[in-house]
This record gives sequence, structure tokens and C-alpha cells, in this order.
Amino acid sequence: MTQQDFDVAQTAAYLHLTPVQVARMAEQGKLPGRRIAGEWRFHPVELHQWLEQKIVSGASEDLPQWERALAGQSIRDFSEEWPGVAASCPVELIAIPLLAKTRRAVFRDICELAARGGLLWDADVMANAVEARESLHSTALESGVALLHPRRPMPQQIADSFIALGVTPGGLPFGEASGIPTDVFFLLCSQDDRTHLQALARVSRMIGLGLPDRLRSATSASEAKSILEATEQELLEAK
Repeated sequence: MTQQDFDVAQTAAYLHLTPVQVARMAEQGKLPGRRIAGEWRFHPVELHQWLEQKIVSGASEDLPQWERALAGQSIRDFSEEWPGVAASCPVELIAIPLLAKTRRAVFRDICELAARGGLLWDADVMANAVEARESLHSTALESGVALLHPRRPMPQQIADSFIALGVTPGGLPFGEASGIPTDVFFLLCSQDDRTHLQALARVSRMIGLGLPDRLRSATSASEAKSILEATEQELLEAK
């Protein structure tokens, strides 16, 4: 086993599954892995990307389960451990409107917004990392939202985990498979994989509550912040 690979037990701990479930999923081709000397081995980067895609494309009823698994505790305790979307997105990191008119300008402008807010050290480095991640597979969704982030967390570039938000006046071609324009952009920058996946799961659930249309109606950063707070509270109070 290479130093970077996980065995079945380590993978089960990482995904909050049982070893039997991990082995079964690998045998069925539902989990990215390979056999080495007859034993299943899994690369952490591939597992992270698989889980990230699972969260974004998964059915809405599955997302609370992923949140609980990632937190390793109840939703109530989870919200206490992690501040949540609204608390991670200060007004200074919201642009209503975001005036970028091209795909590349979106990367640049939203990263510069985070840098001006004091949470990102080098906007150019992060913009390049986000663009490189988008070139692998677009994060644009049918809802008109893009969930921008670097391929892996870059803790050396940020003061703390944060979320930035921008809404453009009109939609931009951004790589969504069916060609739907994108006009709501989240930038997720986290200190570690687990925080990133928690944020991704929470934003994805909020999108399912109609968050994009609510944000499109906002006329200021403070109004958008209130919308984030209200939508997240609605989510946490839902059974």
C-alpha cells in the first residue's frame, strides 16, 4: 500500500460507512478504487472528488445524511460545530451585483472581493486555482448556480474558511451541460476537506429550497445576507 492510499477500514472511516459497505461498493464499481495484491486500495483525492460529486448531484433527500456523516453527529450539534453558510459569508464578501461579464472575469472578481474582505491573501493565485478546477469539470448547475472552489483546500492562502457570493445582472455561459446560463456564484474556500464538503452539502440543500431565485431578487449585499440567514434557518428548522 502506498503512503497516500487508504485501505478498506480507512476509507470506511473517511466516508462514515462500514467496511462491508465500502468493499461492496468497490466490488460493484460504485466507489473509485483498485485492487493491489488482492486488497482494495483507495486514493484520498479520488475519494474526495467522488464524494464532492455525490453531494452536488445527489437527490435532495440524501443531503441531510451526508451532512450528518461529515459532521459525525446530529444536525443540531453540527450547526454548533460549524458556523454555517450565512455566518461564513460576511456582507463584505457579497457582491450585488457582481459586474463580471466573462467566465474568467468571474474568477478574478470574486477572488478579489474575498481579498478585499481580508480573508484571501492572493486573489490571483486563488483565481487560477479555481479556473483550473473548473477546466476539469464545471461546477455550474441547472439552477443557474456555480459552486466555485479550488481542486483541494488551500489553507495557506486564506485567513479562515469562508464563502463569497456574487450575483451577475445577466447569466453567463459557464459550462452547464444543458447550456443554462449561470448568474449566481458561490466561492467556497475551506481550511480542510471536511469543512469544504460540509459547506458544499449545506449550500446544495439551500439551493433546493429556492435560494437562487431569492438571491436574484436581492438589491444589496445586506439583503442577500438576510436571505442566506433566513433560508438556512428554514432548512435547519425543517424536519
